[in-house]
Amino acid sequence: MGLFLDLALRILALCVLLACAETLHGIARTVLVVPRLGKERALKLSALTGSVLAGAICWFMVPGLGLGTTLHHAVLGLGLAAFMALFDVALGRWLLRRPWAKIAQDFNPASGNYLVFGLLCLSITPMLIRWLHQP
Repeated sequence: MGLFLDLALRILALCVLLACAETLHGIARTVLVVPRLGKERALKLSALTGSVLAGAICWFMVPGLGLGTTLHHAVLGLGLAAFMALFDVALGRWLLRRPWAKIAQDFNPASGNYLVFGLLCLSITPMLIRWLHQP
């Protein structure tokens, strides 16, 4: 039970670190990039830079989790993507007080938002890291 709790706490720490980094990334996009590039181009760029940021964080954190198999890394990736999607919904709904329809647009590439592609990238990142760290 102790090892499971330790792993769960380290995964939770990774989730919180990703959420903090992505929140700061979103603030920087809104304040620094949108005025210069416009909202549509900033959202496209943000999907790429956010994925790189999340990948860098995972690069340092995932190997320390000590997960053994590709399946474990796949489950971690899906869990991280689910956590970040729920975090985005919660942040939009309860902090920013956005209506459900606007939150749904964040996940719709047809509306110019590419969050879903970032989540897909995050879902495979732990498996890629496992593959890249193998001798």
